Amino acid sequence: MPNPKPLSPFWLYVFLGLAALLGVLALNISSFLLKSGTATIGILILLILFISKPKASNKNWLIVGAFAFSIAGDWFLSNMKGDSGMFVQGIALYFLAHLGYLIYACINGKINWKVTGGILLAFLAFYFLTLAPAIDDSVLKGAVLVYLLVSCLSMGAALGMNVEALVKWPYVFGIFLILFSDTVISFKEFLGFDGLNYTILPTYYLAHVCVVFSLIQSWQGDQELIVES
Repeated sequence: MPNPKPLSPFWLYVFLGLAALLGVLALNISSFLLKSGTATIGILILLILFISKPKASNKNWLIVGAFAFSIAGDWFLSNMKGDSGMFVQGIALYFLAHLGYLIYACINGKINWKVTGGILLAFLAFYFLTLAPAIDDSVLKGAVLVYLLVSCLSMGAALGMNVEALVKWPYVFGIFLILFSDTVISFKEFLGFDGLNYTILPTYYLAHVCVVFSLIQSWQGDQELIVES
């Protein structure tokens, strides 16, 4: 019996293009639905991948969860209006999102500790010398430190993935963009530096697109193996 014809990825890329378009619109129109568009469309694409090939796509649920927690975190930060408690809750949700990215990357490889050590040293120096003195709330200070640690670990885990280049590097770039966006947010929220604010949302939305592109590539590789077997 011949192997079944794999699902065409055409519509997956159409949806990914739609996610990118929503990201562009969100830069010009203040709407939470648009702001959550890249992550929401990403979840839809990952659900399509799961329906197409459930067994191979089980680990994708980690990214579905990461995107869902990111959307929830976005809501808290969009509605905090100076409330540090809302900000801490938003950071907690982003922490869970990074945990999803971290575990997914570890399933596909292991943490690159040499690079991770360098990243941690740089960000811990940034935190203790610059951020911590500028944060008065002890709870917020602790939340920022924990979030910084998991962010660096997720970057190191992405760099340690043992997968094909077209799967690995878009994922690595996506996690890097999230780390970059979060760093710029820290400059804005805690240090009062607004010069890079224009980069926060574009890099954040592009990160979602890159991560989903990576997972589509991984799914395509699995499909090709099925056809060849």
